[in-house]
Amino acid sequence: MVPAGDAGGSIPFSEFVDRALYDPITGFYATGGRAGGRGDFLTSPEVGPLFGAVISRALDEWWHELGNPDPFVLVEIGAGPGTLARSIRFADPECAGVLLHVLVERTASQRLRHEEHLPGWVGERSGEDLLALTRRSLMGDGPVFVSAPEPPSSFNGIALANELLDNIAFDIVREHSGGDTIGLFDALEVASDADGVCEFVVRALDQSEDAPTRELAARVDSGGTGVWFPLQAQAIDWITDMRSRIGTGRLVVIDYAATTAQLAQRPDFGWMRTFQGHERGSHPLDSPGSQDITVDVALDQIQMNAPADVVESQSHFLTRFGIDELVAEGRRIWEANSHAPGLSEIRGRSRIREAEALLEGGGLGGFTVLQWVVAGKPDEANETGR
Repeated sequence: MVPAGDAGGSIPFSEFVDRALYDPITGFYATGGRAGGRGDFLTSPEVGPLFGAVISRALDEWWHELGNPDPFVLVEIGAGPGTLARSIRFADPECAGVLLHVLVERTASQRLRHEEHLPGWVGERSGEDLLALTRRSLMGDGPVFVSAPEPPSSFNGIALANELLDNIAFDIVREHSGGDTIGLFDALEVASDADGVCEFVVRALDQSEDAPTRELAARVDSGGTGVWFPLQAQAIDWITDMRSRIGTGRLVVIDYAATTAQLAQRPDFGWMRTFQGHERGSHPLDSPGSQDITVDVALDQIQMNAPADVVESQSHFLTRFGIDELVAEGRRIWEANSHAPGLSEIRGRSRIREAEALLEGGGLGGFTVLQWVVAGKPDEANETGR
C-alpha cells in the first residue's frame, strides 16, 4: 500500500491511518489483525466473560428504564469477532428474550466469524433490511444476533463502543508560536518515496481547504503553542452521528482517554501507540497495514458538541453494576468444590483474576466510560458517576 497521493505529494495523517487500518485488501484488520489471545492486543472482553456479565447487568437496568421494550436493541460498534456478544449470551441477562444484538463491524473478514459462536445469528443485514429488523418484536425468542457493516439509520436502545474511538483516524497538528504566526497551524502529513518508504512532512494549514481543520484546532485547548497534539475530527463526527441515530436510549463509549492538554504534555507523541502480536509495534509509518495504530481519546474534543451525561472510570462503572457480587459468587462456587473442580468451579475462580485486570487503576480500570442519554431521559438521580 503506497500512502501518498500524487507523485511528490503527501496525504493527511488521518487518511494514512484509515488506509493502514481499514483498507479492504491491505489494511491491518483485513489481513488478520484482531483482538484476542491469539491476536495482537487484548481488550476487556478478551480478559474473560466477566466483563460481558457486568455489561449484561447494565443492559437489564437500561432495559427497565426504557420500559422493557421488545425488541431491546443493542448496537455494538466495533464488534470485532464477536467476543463481547458471546459473553453477553452466556450471561443470559433478564432482557435476553427480547434482545436484538447488532454486531457492527467494518471489516468483512471479522463479520464472517460471528456465525461461528453465536447461536441465534440470523446473518448479515444492512439498510432497510436492518432497520426493519430493529422494529420487529422478538416475542421472547431472543437473543438474536445480526451482523452489519454500518449501524442502523435509526433505533431505540443502546449503542455501545468499547475501545473503538482509539482506532478512529486522527490528525496531528500544532499551533505556531511567536511572531506573526499566532493562530496558524501546522499538520503532519505522510509522503512516501519510490520504494514506498513513508515519512512525516510538515505542512502549514494556510490554504482555503484547510479552514475546517484550522477552526477545529483553534477550539481545542492544547495547553500551549508549538506542541503536537491529536486532532480527532472523525471521532467528534462519530459521536454526533451515533447520537442522531438513537431515538431513545444511550450511547456508551469506553476507552483510554485524557484531555488534549494532558496528552500534549507527553513527550515523543506518547498518546499514540502501535501494537503487533501483543507487543508494542514500531514507528507508526513502518510497514503500513502490519500493525495496529491507536490514540488516546481526547475527552474534551469528543464532548465538544455535546457533554456526556455520565463520565466515570471503568472501575467505577463495573463496581456500580455489580462486579464485586459476581466475583463473590464465583469464589463461593470455587470454594464449595475446589477439591474436585469442574468447569463451573474453574469459571468461578477465573472471575477473581479477571476482576483484578478489569479494575486495575493503571490499566483497564482507569479507562473512561462516557454515556450520552438521548431523548426521554430516564431518571438518573442515582447515577453517581455524573
